Amino acid sequence: MATISRTAAKVFYYARNVVRDVAPQALFRSRLAARLAKARLSDDVARRRLNFYNKLEDAFAPSADAVPVSKLPFTPTMYYYDLKEFARYFDPGLLIDLEFGDVRDVPKVPSIVKDRPIRAGDSNAVIMKLDKFRHFQMPADKISFADKLPAVVWRGDLNNPIRRRFLKAVRDLPFCDVGSHKPNAPAEYSKPFLSISQHQRYRYIVSLEGNDVATNLKWILSSKSLCLMPPPTYETWFAESRLEPNVHYVPLETDFSNLAERVAYFERHPEQAERIAAAANAYCRTFADEQAEQAISLLVLYKYFVLSGQIKPDAEVWRCITG
Repeated sequence: MATISRTAAKVFYYARNVVRDVAPQALFRSRLAARLAKARLSDDVARRRLNFYNKLEDAFAPSADAVPVSKLPFTPTMYYYDLKEFARYFDPGLLIDLEFGDVRDVPKVPSIVKDRPIRAGDSNAVIMKLDKFRHFQMPADKISFADKLPAVVWRGDLNNPIRRRFLKAVRDLPFCDVGSHKPNAPAEYSKPFLSISQHQRYRYIVSLEGNDVATNLKWILSSKSLCLMPPPTYETWFAESRLEPNVHYVPLETDFSNLAERVAYFERHPEQAERIAAAANAYCRTFADEQAEQAISLLVLYKYFVLSGQIKPDAEVWRCITG
């Protein structure tokens, strides 16, 4: 259920991107050199991040299915706008292989994606910050851990076996308020919708992957609640594979057999729960510097175009990328 502020932000998102699309695109291309010059001043953290998102090291050629920058697919619309925000700075004829939507496997050719499975040999999946309006919402949480309800909460679509297994395992525990608010949920799992602010009233919030990453993970980790989840198997711009169990979140067994024990432990040791929540908050602040986010996004694409042989690298910019 959208709030008034969220709806207003969405209207602004579309209005801003429509204006960008109707503006003369040559204006953006004329600013590329200046933006790259500014981006190359980024620190070592930014360099490590861009090379995490774009792990490519060897030259490659775009596939026969690659599309030019000027003809990126318009749907899903937010994917288009989020990629075009940075692609528009490059020559409109440059080719990009891409996979919009939920990516369940590593592409066969180097491609721009929103997410990729966490495993070795994933370099063909070049991550950009796509569908960010949905995935990167981190509203403030004003409720201290001590003042929250001493209970576990989860809501979501029952769109995979993990989520159904979770509900079956814990729904009868008296301290768990878990279920699905979707109309098609079985009656025994049906629960009313909860907003993010309503979730934040609970000390423990469970995050479960859906079709790929868990949409709620970012706002849980930015809250003062404790995130409980099985180790992630997919990652996005949020770099889920870099989250450390018992540092940023509390790991759950895949059969959820340890959930009750973990909750009981942190009820006895709230200072440790607050320490983990604070570390999670600090991790989320990594993505709060908009200038750094833009610089990294631009360099991820720049590296892609250089290695695909479509542009000649500027020595200083390339040194920034390779270190």
